[in-house]
Amino acid sequence: MASGAPQAPSGRTYAGIFTLALAAGLLLAALLRQPGYMDAYYYHNAAERLVSGEGLTDPYLWHYLNAPDRLPAPSHTYWMPLQSLLAAGAMALGGVTFRAAQAPSVLAYAGLVTLAFWLGGRLGGTRRTAWISALLVLFSGFFTPFWATTDTFAVYGLAGASSLATLGLGRERRRASWFLGAGALAGVAHLARADGLLLLGVALALALWPDARSTSRARLTHALAALAGYMVIMTPWFARNLSVIGTPLPVGGTATIWLRGYNELVSYPPAASARTFLDWGLSRIAASRWEALQANLGTFVAVETWVILGPFALLGLWRLRREPLAQSAALYALGLHLVMTFIFAYPGYRGGLFHSSSALLPAWAASGIVGLDRVIAWASLRRGWRIRQAQAVFGGALVLLAAALSLYALAARVPSLNDNATVYQVIAADLPSRARGVVNDPPALYYHTGLSGVVLPDSPPERVLDLAERYDLRFLVLDPDRTAPFDALYRGEVSYPFLRLERIYERGTPRTDDDVQVYAIVRPGSEQP
Repeated sequence: MASGAPQAPSGRTYAGIFTLALAAGLLLAALLRQPGYMDAYYYHNAAERLVSGEGLTDPYLWHYLNAPDRLPAPSHTYWMPLQSLLAAGAMALGGVTFRAAQAPSVLAYAGLVTLAFWLGGRLGGTRRTAWISALLVLFSGFFTPFWATTDTFAVYGLAGASSLATLGLGRERRRASWFLGAGALAGVAHLARADGLLLLGVALALALWPDARSTSRARLTHALAALAGYMVIMTPWFARNLSVIGTPLPVGGTATIWLRGYNELVSYPPAASARTFLDWGLSRIAASRWEALQANLGTFVAVETWVILGPFALLGLWRLRREPLAQSAALYALGLHLVMTFIFAYPGYRGGLFHSSSALLPAWAASGIVGLDRVIAWASLRRGWRIRQAQAVFGGALVLLAAALSLYALAARVPSLNDNATVYQVIAADLPSRARGVVNDPPALYYHTGLSGVVLPDSPPERVLDLAERYDLRFLVLDPDRTAPFDALYRGEVSYPFLRLERIYERGTPRTDDDVQVYAIVRPGSEQP
C-alpha cells in the first residue's frame, strides 16, 4: 500500500475530527467525579499543591524506594512531572478543581484521535483508512475509562505518537529539523513518563541506521539534532533534580529492575537490589519473566489491538516495513515490549506497558486496517468477494466491536473509579486533624481528606513502629487490599501492643472481609496515639 493519500484532507476535515473527539472527551470527563486510583490521585494532588503555593512537593509516601527522612518531600522522584504541571496550569486558569485538572487530558485525547486520522490516511492511502483509524482510537476499548482522568494516558499517548510520526517524517525527508522536532517531542514524552526515554533511543537508532540515500555525516547530524531537541526540553528538569535530589534523574526507578514481586515497591526497609535478585535463583527469575511475557501478550491482544486486530496489525507493519512512519512505530513497539517484559517485568505488566502503549494506538489502528485489507484482497481472489463491499463490512464491524469494548470498559470501571477510597472521608471525621497514618493509598487519603501518611508496608507489622517514629504516624488503616503480612491482624488472629483497634467501618454488606479497620499506633512509653 503506497504511502500518501491522493488528495490531502482539508483543514476543515481535521477540525471536524478534533471537534468530534473533543466532544467525546468531554463526555468521558463528565462521567468521572474524581481521579479514581493512585496514579491519577498523585498527579492531581501534586498539581493542586503546586498551584496553591506548596511547590513540587509530596506530603506522603506511596513507596519506600529512596524514602526521604521527613515529609513533605520533593515530588516526582519516581513518576515524571508533566501531567501535574499541565493540570496545575489548567487549575490556575479554571480553578483548583478536578474538572479543571481534566482539561489537558481531554485536549490530548482529541489530539491523539486527530493524529490517528492523519496517520491512517498516510499509511493506508485512503480516506476510509483514515476514518477507521480515527474511530478506533476514539473507541479505544480498555483505554476508554482512563483518557479523561488526571493520569498520563492521553498526554503521553499524544507526545509519544507525535514523536514517532515526526521521526518517520524526518527519516522520509532526510532533514535535520524533523529529527530535532522528534527529539523535542521525545523529551516531552519523557517529562510525562520515564518510559519516554525509549523514544529518544528509537530516534537515535533510526537517525544512525545505515541508509544508501544519506551519508554518515548526515546521519550523525540527524542524531545530534534529535539529542539536541531532547535536551532542550529535559535540561530544566535535570537541573531541578540536581538541586533537590543530587542526580539528573531519580535512581529509585531503576531499582524496580530487581523486584521479585510488585509489592517489593512497598517493602520497608527497601529490599530490591541486584544482590537479592540474583540470590533469588535463575529458575525464579525465568518464571517471573515468563509471567510478564504472558501478561504482556494479553495486553497486546486485548488492550492494545482491540482483541482481534493484533494479527492484522503485525501483518500491516510487515507490509509497511519500508515506510519510515511504520518503521519508527515498529521499533518503539518492539523495544517497549522487550523492556516491559524482560527488564522492568513487574512494573511493566502491572501497568507500565498499558500506559506507554497509548503512544502506539494510532499506528496499531492504521497498520491493522492495512493488514485487514490485505487479507480481504487475498480472500476475494478465492471466494469471489467484492473488495470494496467487504472492506466496508469488515471495517464497520471493527468499529462496532471497538465501540462495544469501550462501552463495556466504561460500565465495568467508571462506578469503581467514582467510588474509590471515599471511605477515607468517613474515617477522617473520627481522626485528629492533621494526623498522619499508614494506609493502602496515601494519595487517595490526601485527596479525600487532606491528611498525609505513608503506604502500608509489605513487611512485618513491627516495622510500623519504625515508620511511626520516622514520620510521626498516629493511625493505621487496614482494608481488603492490605499487604500479606497484615492478614492475621486483620482477621483477628494476632494482636500487637503498639496497635490498638479503635473502630471497624462496615461496608454495608453481610460479609466482614470487606470491612475497614482503624488502629491507633501506640508508641513505647506512651498511651496516646
